[in-house]
This record gives sequence, C-alpha cells and structure tokens, in this order.
Amino acid sequence: MAIAYGIILVVAVALFVLYCVLIRKKEKWMICLYTCVCVVNLGYLMLSLSKTVEFALFANKIAYLGQVFLLVSMYLIIAKLCGFSYKKGLPIALLSIGAVMFAIVCTTGYLPWYYKSASLEYADGAAKLVKEYGPLHVVYLIYVLAYLALMIATVIVFLSKNPKSSKQAGLITAVVLCNVAMWIVEKFVTWNFEFLSISYILSEGMLFFLYWMMQDYVHVKDVPATVVEDKSTVVVVDSMTVAEKMKIVVSLLGEDEALTAKEIEVVEKILDGRSRKEIADELNISENTAKTHIKHIYEKLNISNRQDLINLLYKKA
Repeated sequence: MAIAYGIILVVAVALFVLYCVLIRKKEKWMICLYTCVCVVNLGYLMLSLSKTVEFALFANKIAYLGQVFLLVSMYLIIAKLCGFSYKKGLPIALLSIGAVMFAIVCTTGYLPWYYKSASLEYADGAAKLVKEYGPLHVVYLIYVLAYLALMIATVIVFLSKNPKSSKQAGLITAVVLCNVAMWIVEKFVTWNFEFLSISYILSEGMLFFLYWMMQDYVHVKDVPATVVEDKSTVVVVDSMTVAEKMKIVVSLLGEDEALTAKEIEVVEKILDGRSRKEIADELNISENTAKTHIKHIYEKLNISNRQDLINLLYKKA
C-alpha cells in the first residue's frame, strides 16, 4: 500500500514539473493546486509508513494542510475558467478561513475537539489511523460541502450563460463531479486506501489538459478599459487569402513571441472580418474569453486595435 502512495506522489510531482515546463504563462492558483496535491500525497505516504500514533497524527496534519488549501485553489481556478471575476479580497478571505480550518485540525493530539481519540492499525502492509471524531469534525464536513456546492453552482451559472461552451463546461464539470463522487464514496465505504489521492491527480490532470489545449483562462480584469474593440465587420486587403495574411502576421511577431493554437484561430477570424461576438460563437467560447485572446494577440504584435492590424497588413502587402 505504501508503494502505491509513493507512486501517486511521484505522478503528482511529475505533473507539477510538466506544468512548469509546458505552460508558458503560469497561473498562481494552478501552482498552488499542484503544490497542495503533492503535499496531500506526501502526507498519505508518511501516514502509511508510520510506526507511532504521534508520527501518524503529524502525517495526517500534512495531508489536511494540502486538502484544506487545495479546495481554495481549485475553486478559484474553476471560477476563472468560467469567466467570473472577483475582488482581490476574496482569495485572502478564503485563505484565512482555510487557515482557521487547519488550526482546528491541528488540535488533534492535544485536545479532543477534532478527534476524541486516535489509534494505529496495520492493513496490507500500511499504517492506518483509526479515529473517533470530536464535535468540531462537522466543521470540516461543512467546509468541504460548501466548496463543492460553490463549484457546482459556478459551473451551472457558466453553462446557463454560455450554452455553446459545452466542451469547456464538460471538462470543468468532470473535475467537480469526480471529487464529489470520490468524497461521498470515501464517507460511506470503508477502504484501507485513500482514493481521494487518485481523485486529486485526475482533477489536476484534467485542469492541466483544459488549460494547455483550450487556452481558455479568462482574465477579464487584465483587459484594459482603453482598448476598444470594433465589433463591426472588417474586410482586410481583399486580394490576399487568409493564409497569406496569417503569414504576414506571424512575421510581425518578436523573436520570443508565438501565437497559441487558439490565438491563431482567433486571428484568422479577425482577418476574415468577424466581429468579437461572431468569433466567440464560431469558436464556442465566451465573448470575454475571445476578448482576452484578442488582447494577448495585440500585445504580442505591439498594437492596440483592429485598425492597427489593418494598417500593418497594408504596409506589408
């Protein structure tokens, strides 16, 4: 059993390394999520190797440390993926609540608040804590259920506003439901293995896939108010094909700049005269996400709007 936890920890670390290597623009809450998953699985591994109750309780606290803040980071990631903006104070408030929750967990071994008692038993070659829950354990249950409810509500609202973004919503829903299902099963079925460790790996894997392949993180707050996007239909250098226009656009990029697959699709739509709303509809993304892609494209080309892009094409044509 300890070997299984060790393998899962190695996979968690490998996914973290892949994220750092393959994703160019890092998202702080994704980094937090990957760190938390590694911490959780480290705690599970240490617990499985425990020889004393004291060390097992210490390892259990490490696992809880990752779990408590994993929920915070996962919710904030899902909120951004769904295009929701929030005030800067929200993450601070959520982290503060998480710190209080972890402080309650840390009373184990000292006060009978979270666990009334704990003993150690061995099964399949691994140690396992046998716990008698105290009165404050229900606080953690409420904490987890509140986050799961928030995630589900966020996805429902997103889907109701963006019915065409089914692929994105489907992956996010899979992340949430995977954790909900595993958490429910863990509560009602007694196993000698913490299957949540696998659930966390699957969740970060799906989020990584979504971020890497779709490139649909929404940074509405990053879009400057001074950038005004013309929503009218634009026709650019009619004598050239879109492929010829794209060749010019690529040549205008700096040495260290490159367009993502999604940004290339957006540029092609712009060059074909599509408005931002039309781009969003045709690519099955939200209008805010299209706006974000357009902003990043303009930054890479060192321009401010469509007219600048048209002018550049006329100069190079």
